[in-house]
Amino acid sequence: MKESDVPQDKSSLKENEIKELCYAVNDEGKYVTALSSGWETKTIVQEATLAQIQERIDDAKKQVAEGNSSPIVYFMEVNRMDIQTLCAYVSMWKWRVKRHFKPAVFNTLNNKILERYASAFNISVEELKAFKGK
Repeated sequence: MKESDVPQDKSSLKENEIKELCYAVNDEGKYVTALSSGWETKTIVQEATLAQIQERIDDAKKQVAEGNSSPIVYFMEVNRMDIQTLCAYVSMWKWRVKRHFKPAVFNTLNNKILERYASAFNISVEELKAFKGK
């Protein structure tokens, strides 16, 4: 794209405070860097993605409130992790982490295990234990 064609549309990046670095071709045919405030197509995709993430967070919160899932599920979603990522952070097998998603199992976990989850979510053990989804 030509340097003059670098999109300057409204962005979802903090009211255009943040600029993206792009590569473009100048009038001499050489590649140069240019700043873009946004691109409408990209903004639409970002907003749709963020809405989907928020739906997953809201669903996880509801599952915790209804007693169907442990707080681990909610904080995993809030931190935009999938189960493989969480397993890597807490150094546990997938089957074990999935088992901790059950409220009855979660309520029996010792503080050493809870500290691993709290550290992964950057919260305290007390915050993890106290979250009820309400």
